[in-house]
Amino acid sequence: MELTLGCTTRPFRDVSFAEACRRIAAAGYTDVAVFSGIAADSSREDVLAMRQVALDAGLVPSMLLARAPLDLGLEPAIAAYRQLIEHAVTLGASWLLDLGAGQEMLRDRYVSLMRQVAPDAQQAGVGISVKPHGGITRTTADLMALHKAVGHQAFGICYDPGNIIYYTQGAERPEDNISRVAPLVTTGIIKDCVLRGGVPDVMITPGEGWVDFHVVLSSLVEGGFRGPLYLECVDGETIDEIDRNVQGTWQYVAEILARMPE
Repeated sequence: MELTLGCTTRPFRDVSFAEACRRIAAAGYTDVAVFSGIAADSSREDVLAMRQVALDAGLVPSMLLARAPLDLGLEPAIAAYRQLIEHAVTLGASWLLDLGAGQEMLRDRYVSLMRQVAPDAQQAGVGISVKPHGGITRTTADLMALHKAVGHQAFGICYDPGNIIYYTQGAERPEDNISRVAPLVTTGIIKDCVLRGGVPDVMITPGEGWVDFHVVLSSLVEGGFRGPLYLECVDGETIDEIDRNVQGTWQYVAEILARMPE
């Protein structure tokens, strides 16, 4: 099974975007998810410049991190999100990665926002994927309920197994519910997690924590998932350590996928 393997800029947040792209490409990834440097108020020129940097490194800038100012009200959030959709198109990204809302009181506003902007995203050829990030997207059940509430083809789930452990503090394990959510998953994050003295930690290299990636990835594929996947976190203090772990994760995930039937 061949799936798109990308990497977010998060492991390389202490270097320039150009340097991050160079290192991501050198590690074997084909795509980059842009986690910083582009916001709703960014200029088109700045977005085009980042697109060119990624392309020059041999990467497809296929995902953009999205956040809307829900706390300012629905209309400002809609305006900001529509601008992010435009930026995604300019960047050449097929996906907006959304983080939901951190407060339960904002759930209805978030659903209204997504119902308003999902048709715009679909028309632009951009998919929105919401991932577990606490608040209204803490558990798999939360994600599935949100998906049903929005009810639009352009709105899917980004499955992040490490965050399922992190935000539930180990009360939910991704392997327990992955088969149920798999048909709704449009993008995936490669992230592990472990609890140390009861405190969750995602800054570890995938395969070294609690997530069983063999189960998670095979269940996703069996449920119809066809990618893309993006690495988000690895262990490492120095840039050389991070490089090794980013490259090692590519090999680790590629070997799991290679054993799966087409």
